[in-house]
Amino acid sequence: MLGQEDKGRAADLVVHKLAQKIQTGELADGNPLPSERTMMEEFGTSRTVIREAVVALSNKGLIEARPRHRPVVRKPGYDAAFGALESIVDHLLNEPGGVRNLFDTRILIEAALVREAAKNANKDDIAALKQALALNEAAIHDSEAFYETDIGFHRVLYNIPRNPVLPAINKAYTTWLAPQWSQMPRLPERNRSNYEAHCDIYEAVLMRDPDAAEEALRTHLQNAWRQVRETFGEL
Repeated sequence: MLGQEDKGRAADLVVHKLAQKIQTGELADGNPLPSERTMMEEFGTSRTVIREAVVALSNKGLIEARPRHRPVVRKPGYDAAFGALESIVDHLLNEPGGVRNLFDTRILIEAALVREAAKNANKDDIAALKQALALNEAAIHDSEAFYETDIGFHRVLYNIPRNPVLPAINKAYTTWLAPQWSQMPRLPERNRSNYEAHCDIYEAVLMRDPDAAEEALRTHLQNAWRQVRETFGEL
C-alpha cells in the first residue's frame, strides 16, 4: 500500500503529465478530463491519487472542477494565472493594510493607463470610452447598475494598450476588491460625483493631455479610497 508521501509523488507525476497534455492541446480547452477510471488505467494508479491530482490541477487553474460533473480543461491563460492567486490574495487582504496595498497598485497601473490612453487612444478607443461614460451616467439612479458601469468604464482603459495581460489584471482587481467595493453605500449623489470624475478623465484623454488625465485618475481613486475608509475604517 502506498504511504502518504508516495501518494503525493504519484499525484505530482499525474499532474505533470496531464498539464503537458493540456499545454500541447491533446486535452483541449473546454473539453472534460477523461474519466477517473480511464486515468487510473492510463497512469496505473489509484482513484485517491487521481483525485489528488485533479485538486492540484484545479488549484493551478488548469481545470474547472464542478460538483457532479467531470472536470473541464482550461488551457493556461492570464485569467487562469491570476485566478490561481485568489486564495493567496484573499489571505493577504486580511492582513493589516492589505486592501490599501492592493488598491495602491491599482492606482499606479491605472495612472499609467490613462497616460497611455491620452497619448495613443484611437477613435475606436475614444468611442468605447464615451459609450462606457454614457452608460455610467444613465445608471446614476440605479446603484447596482452604476457599480457595473463604473467597472465597465475602467475596463476600457485596460483594453486600450492591446496587451492581453492588462484585461486579466483588471478582472483580478475587480474580483479581489469586490468584497469591499460591492458593499459600499451607493447613493445617487455619490454616484454622480464618481461619474463626474469619469468625465474629467474622459475629457483629459480626449484632449490628449496625459498630465491632466493622470491627475484626474489619481484624484478619482484617492476620493474612492476615502469613501472606503469612511465606510469600513482602515483596511
